[in-house]
Amino acid sequence: MIEVANRLQTVEEYYFSKKLREVNLLKASGKPIINLGIGSPDLQPPQKVISAITESFADARANQYQSYQGLPELREAMVSFYRDQFDVYLSPTTEVLPLMGSKEGIMHISMAFLNEGDEVLIPNPGYPTYTSVTKLVGAEPVFYDLKEETNWQPDIEALEKLDLSRVKIMWVNYPHMPTGANATEATFTKLVAFAKRNNILIVNDNPYSFVLNDSPKSILSTPGARDCCLELNSLSKTFNMAGWRVGMVLGKTDYINSILKVKSNMDSGMFYGIQKGAIEALKCSKIWYVSLNSVYERRRKLIWQLAKALNCTYSTNTTGMFVWAKLPIYVKAEEFIDLLLKENHIFIAPGNIFGSNGEGYVRFSLCATTEDLEEALARIK
Repeated sequence: MIEVANRLQTVEEYYFSKKLREVNLLKASGKPIINLGIGSPDLQPPQKVISAITESFADARANQYQSYQGLPELREAMVSFYRDQFDVYLSPTTEVLPLMGSKEGIMHISMAFLNEGDEVLIPNPGYPTYTSVTKLVGAEPVFYDLKEETNWQPDIEALEKLDLSRVKIMWVNYPHMPTGANATEATFTKLVAFAKRNNILIVNDNPYSFVLNDSPKSILSTPGARDCCLELNSLSKTFNMAGWRVGMVLGKTDYINSILKVKSNMDSGMFYGIQKGAIEALKCSKIWYVSLNSVYERRRKLIWQLAKALNCTYSTNTTGMFVWAKLPIYVKAEEFIDLLLKENHIFIAPGNIFGSNGEGYVRFSLCATTEDLEEALARIK
């Protein structure tokens, strides 16, 4: 047996990769599992997106290698989307790079800017991939606290007291996963000033902006952000295209060129048809967002009822496709979700997998039909 690379000793298999095997085994044994654990949209993309990829099969270009930078019209659609939705003006030639999902971008950015021994500021709670990728490239995670009492906003004053001499990147994620908190304009302004003072690259991971959110924000609209910030975005949640793997990274030309050096050595371009579909998605009118959110609003009300039935508390002033709920005092998250899975055949995510500050919380996904949610509520009642 060939010995694996040392870097694999620094990470574990992704939690949902392991846990869903258990859930699928229960399903295979006949258990009627309702999965409220993961944020995989179950709704369809816009019809014009499906039509665009279908029509692309007849185009001879569909079978060829594609540009590492994506179709010019895709980049134009991405910057037009940012202009229309966020009032952010970017160059389609030099300030945007299409990605095969924003998760891919986390690795590309880390490989482009981090050396072994560099440090990375990572939110606690936060998306586990920030930590695992940091470790895989030989850098060191430094966790910063997000807490309910401060509405899950970073404490910049506390960060300034740290030794930041080795910090290269700071990951932020607003709207925040798993809590659903939105960044205020004041938060983004403070973050930009903090980054400039300490020569840190801030990356805002922004895939949840348009789900149950009346005021989408981009950190790139903050004055001075272009000098020290990048933003990741994705079509996965906004357009129900998670399996299509379409994302983007946007920001300063020099930063984008550095990321391209990594990306161009790791793939041979995004499938032509997917790019054509993505272009159509990005052109959707406001009717699409209203329709999407009307479905999620109905589902969220049912999840709130479910959380209440489980003696959990929650904020109604959140966004995104999850409900973050606080467990009764002294109840451990993993024990709670395992009991719920065993006794009621309902799977939800324990908050502690997102960091130590997630202990005592659970996360419900809105990616289930109203029929499934009503059934889950009936099982609890």
